[in-house]
Amino acid sequence: MDYNPNLPLSSGGGSMRRSISRSVSRASRNLEDIFSAGGSRRTQSVNDDEEALKWAAIEKLPTYSRLRTTLMTAVVEDDVYGNQLLSKEVDVTKLDGEDRQKFIDMVFKVAEQDNERILTKLRNRIDRVGIKLPTVEVRYEHLTIKADCYTGNRSLPTLLNVVRNMAESALGMVGLEFAKKAQLTILKDISGSVKPSRMTLLLGPPSSGKTTLLLALAGKLDKALQVSGDITYNGYRLDEFVPRKTSAYISQNDLHVGIMTVKETLDFSARCQGVGTRYDLLNELARREKDAGIFPEADVDLFMKASAAQGVKSSLITDYTLKILGLDICKDTVVGDDMMRGISGGQKKRVTTGEMIVGPTKTLFMDEISTGLDSSTTFQIVKCLQQIVHLTDATVLMSLLQPAPETFDLFDDIILLSEGQIVYQGPRDHILDFFESFGFKCPERKGTADFLQEVTSKKDQEQYWVDRNRPYRYIPVSEFASRFKGFHVGKQLSNELSVPYEKSRGHKAALVFDKYSVSKRELLKSCWDKEWLLMQRNAFFYVFKTVQIIIIAAITSTLFLRTEMNTNNEADANLYIGALLFGMIINMFNGFAEMAMMVSRLPVFYKQRDLLFYPSWTFTLPTFLLGIPTSIFESTAWMVVTYYSIGFAPDAGRFFKQFLLVFLIQQMAAALFRLIASVCRTMMIANTGGALTLLLVFLLGGFLLPHGEIPEWWRWAYWISPLTYAFSGLTVNEMFAPRWMNKKASDNSTNLGTMVLNNWDVHNNKNWYWIAVGALLGFTVLFNLLFTFALTYLNPLGKKSGLLPEEENEDSDQRKDPMRRSLSTADGNKKVAMGRMGRNADSAAEASSGGGNKRGMVLPFTPLAMSFDEVRYFVDMPAVTIFFQFFEYN
Repeated sequence: MDYNPNLPLSSGGGSMRRSISRSVSRASRNLEDIFSAGGSRRTQSVNDDEEALKWAAIEKLPTYSRLRTTLMTAVVEDDVYGNQLLSKEVDVTKLDGEDRQKFIDMVFKVAEQDNERILTKLRNRIDRVGIKLPTVEVRYEHLTIKADCYTGNRSLPTLLNVVRNMAESALGMVGLEFAKKAQLTILKDISGSVKPSRMTLLLGPPSSGKTTLLLALAGKLDKALQVSGDITYNGYRLDEFVPRKTSAYISQNDLHVGIMTVKETLDFSARCQGVGTRYDLLNELARREKDAGIFPEADVDLFMKASAAQGVKSSLITDYTLKILGLDICKDTVVGDDMMRGISGGQKKRVTTGEMIVGPTKTLFMDEISTGLDSSTTFQIVKCLQQIVHLTDATVLMSLLQPAPETFDLFDDIILLSEGQIVYQGPRDHILDFFESFGFKCPERKGTADFLQEVTSKKDQEQYWVDRNRPYRYIPVSEFASRFKGFHVGKQLSNELSVPYEKSRGHKAALVFDKYSVSKRELLKSCWDKEWLLMQRNAFFYVFKTVQIIIIAAITSTLFLRTEMNTNNEADANLYIGALLFGMIINMFNGFAEMAMMVSRLPVFYKQRDLLFYPSWTFTLPTFLLGIPTSIFESTAWMVVTYYSIGFAPDAGRFFKQFLLVFLIQQMAAALFRLIASVCRTMMIANTGGALTLLLVFLLGGFLLPHGEIPEWWRWAYWISPLTYAFSGLTVNEMFAPRWMNKKASDNSTNLGTMVLNNWDVHNNKNWYWIAVGALLGFTVLFNLLFTFALTYLNPLGKKSGLLPEEENEDSDQRKDPMRRSLSTADGNKKVAMGRMGRNADSAAEASSGGGNKRGMVLPFTPLAMSFDEVRYFVDMPAVTIFFQFFEYN
């Protein structure tokens, strides 16, 4: 219909105009969309050209700068075209926390999905230029581990047994053995391998030897254990490289510094472990891409370059680890400890895992990392680890106690361990077939992992028997292990192990041959930053110490008030010496708090030392040096309050000389108490050792008992007491002042100062001040050196051997002696027969099925039934909350 402007609105012209107006508006919108789409395409084309020019400019940079420079995508607001993604050049070593967090939030929105996407891109980039990633295959052949255990009453932790154990340990050094011990075999002649690119699950009931196997493969076994067999990495024995840097053992124990946040804990771990071969891989990758003219994707390039950045305090790999472990929500929360509330137990367990996977190590032995975690969180973590294993050719052996079915299905290989023997090792798909060949089948609604851990148990095995053609009989673990060797999976494993691994097949960068992967300078810097951070977090402690010494100094000044102090005779001089003596004792005790603080830090230190995070001296040197400023401040506070208010010699030189001695006394005391903590290693022993050391140092210092009165057989100890020199230096500095030396003593035969020094049996020589300074400085250095050596060579106190009940030892003896075994079986049958009289039929049947091996007393048991009906549970809802909910609903 043609448009006629003469038609009136009442005759339909209004509706026609409205329709035409809508058509024109729609056409204008379509035209706008066309131009907008064209504009966006032109803008995208321009952006692509600009990005290509930026990549070309980056490729022209020197190698060092090129490996640090990349493009980072950022969202830019535009009033015409809306939000657009633009790329900007960034230096990955200078990315701040906000930029790193933006990148993580943009790239890893859903942890397990985006993690697989970015790792797939990373692997495709590496494969495109033909680079082969280093891999590690761990083999163990005929591995047997035994331990000597106390038996019977000697296994009880009584005071008498502790003393006897210490005495027998000392006698054992000269070859004398008195204790009755039994040998416990933890692992019995096991062989197998852990392959790269395959997730391997270690299953087994408690006390089956899982932790021992993981520790053995990681090279962290206790030296007291007896180990036989071979463990190799790519054909190299454990003594041919550094296994603790090549692999990482993730313990069940969560040991962390409580006052550090989650992110700070992971950042420190990343700085100590370094980047490993990431930088070398990136260098070779960039060289090949430059030769081939290939431009990488911006997000993958930034991720790889930021992960390989060396010498940064906070790395992108830390933010990545926090994201995949679900710790990004608590990254700024302190970890906490027994005395400080922090993150939850499950989060702390994830911090323990993240502390190791944040490093460059791709060979992981993980011991019960799911303790305290819910099934969904465990699934997410294992899923991300599976992606890392499959896409980066990592080697992971993980033990889980009761994994959920969906988590169990993520693993490729299964190692089933029971009673120290390998029941099955191979692909997950064939493990049920192996047990079905015996006549056992996993029920449909039963988790496979639970079935595998129960089918080898004598108590739970019978319920899975499904073979109706033959009666059930208990199949021991040894029979499972022997028949596995004839199973097709066992034969394949045996054939693989029979062929030695060729060292030439392994990548040269797969193993670590250096004890520390970061330079000593960087490790010292990392420990320095950590110590400074801990001092800031413990600021209240240092402020309290300073306030405490100021209060004590003020009280001391009112006791030894100068208006009441005279300088006329020997009695007046003795009062001044008493004030000096009290000041020396107070500043000596000022370092006592170092002992408790150091003992509390030792567990974390031992863990990080054994993981080869840093050498001991990089821990002790910052502790000593950063304590100097606080000691100077405390010494200043003491001297300013006490020196002139008490009325010591009014001489600026003697003021600063006494200040130097007070400062050295504090340094010597702090070093001494740190040494006591490192030697004693527990708070209970340290309190005893610290008190004993103080008593000896004070008793032999020459002020409680003069040097001439000490017996000759103890005078050697007088010269090794630090307080001997401190007391001599303080006394000589004061008594050689003119106001004492210019006055005659009561007998007018000598100077007053000389008389007082002779009475206290202090050396009458002003040079003794500098001798005291040198001695205190020497003691400070000596104690700090001994502190370093103690941390280097001493291990945490703990049980040196396992414990074995006496009846288990008797069982082992019965296995060796058939006659004794038959007698014991007859006695056991009698006990079981007597026990049937007081039990129901089910209990009697259970006792008869295994009566020959039961030991001890059998108590009568009467089952009780508990019923409940119409139980209701109510939670009171506050009235205000109900009002707001009703208001919101309306």
